[in-house]
Amino acid sequence: MAGTDFFIRPASGTSSSDWLRLPNADISVAITRRITRTVLHGGEGDDLVDEGAESAIYTVRGEMDFEEYKKILKMFRSGQPYIHDPFAEKDVKVVFSRMDFEGNSGKFTFEFIEDIR
Repeated sequence: MAGTDFFIRPASGTSSSDWLRLPNADISVAITRRITRTVLHGGEGDDLVDEGAESAIYTVRGEMDFEEYKKILKMFRSGQPYIHDPFAEKDVKVVFSRMDFEGNSGKFTFEFIEDIR
C-alpha cells in the first residue's frame, strides 16, 4: 500500500498524542500459518500439522528526518510498540525486529512481527 500514512506509538503510550505519523510510506504485510512437519524415515511420508496460529510480518518503507529517526530508535530499544494496520484498520502490538536508516537520504525500512494467535 504505497503513499499511506504510517502510525506508530511506544508501548508506554496511552493517548492519541503519543502516535508518530510518517507520511507517504509503502506498507506491506505477509501472513503465515505455523505448521509442524514430521519426517518419518522408512515410513509412508511426511505428517503436516496445522498448529492454528498465525504471524504477520509488516514491512514499512519511506523517508523520515533525523528527529523522527531518534524517536523511532527510542521505540526500537524500549519494548513492543503499537502500529496501525491500514489493511485491517486496527492497532496491533508488534515486535520491532529490524530497522534500516540511510542518514544521507532519510530512507528507512522497518520490519515488525505480530503474533496473531
